[in-house]
Amino acid sequence: MRNDSSFIELKARERARLLLDDGSFRELLDPFDGIISPWLGAQGIVPQADDGMVVAKGTIDGQPAVVIAIEGAFQGGSMGEVSGAKMAAALELAAEDNRKGIATRAVLCLETGGVRLQEANLGLAAIADIHAAIVDLRRYTPVVGIIAGTVGCFGGMSIAAGLCSYLIVTREARLGLNGPQVIEQEAGIDEYDSRDRPFIWSMTGGEVRARSGLVDAIVDDGQHAVQQAMRAALAKGVPPTHRSQRYQHYLPRLTRFDTRQQADAQQITQLFSGEDRK
Repeated sequence: MRNDSSFIELKARERARLLLDDGSFRELLDPFDGIISPWLGAQGIVPQADDGMVVAKGTIDGQPAVVIAIEGAFQGGSMGEVSGAKMAAALELAAEDNRKGIATRAVLCLETGGVRLQEANLGLAAIADIHAAIVDLRRYTPVVGIIAGTVGCFGGMSIAAGLCSYLIVTREARLGLNGPQVIEQEAGIDEYDSRDRPFIWSMTGGEVRARSGLVDAIVDDGQHAVQQAMRAALAKGVPPTHRSQRYQHYLPRLTRFDTRQQADAQQITQLFSGEDRK
């Protein structure tokens, strides 16, 4: 029986508070600032005071840090104009701090289905800003991504996850460009049954992503376990080569794959892993 309390069951704000040193949590643009999406109300959707995005400054092991956590319970953790701008701006400010000599770490808690369809163009633009901000910031300090559950990380934000210096997942996590329902809608249920949970986790779950080398650590669902993995990742410093820069490793594999056959977990592992993986 596991004694470590669940990390997955925590809300975004609780996750951010947990990952920062005790007493150092300070939220930027919190719900009392009242910066909400200007688009949801007009479509009959109740907005949320923080637009589902928590940005917290504080310290980790005594060093300045920013933790950005997406609330998966609000609109599936989707990225809109406000939430996307909050994350992008926080990453950009962290990069500016580093350029000024204030070494500021960054941790991203990613529970998101990708762009918010009700704000598609604005959300996509914000996600592009997030990608650029991660690439800028990771030159100075590790950007650590954590995908725990229950939403997973999909859409354009899966690219953000891939741009992180280090990526931590639980077995309950999922990571993929398109969500199961989207694949089923576009390709049909024979191609991808979104109700077949064992199949979905065998294709996009934390374990297969770890075996494929697409994440750096897989941990049990525990608050202490996630904290320890985060600290270990930050302690490694900036990697010599980020995963997203290793296109010479990945492109030949993707080119060789026969898309006429139905992929399975074993094929995915063989496709992305290899003797030359570092």
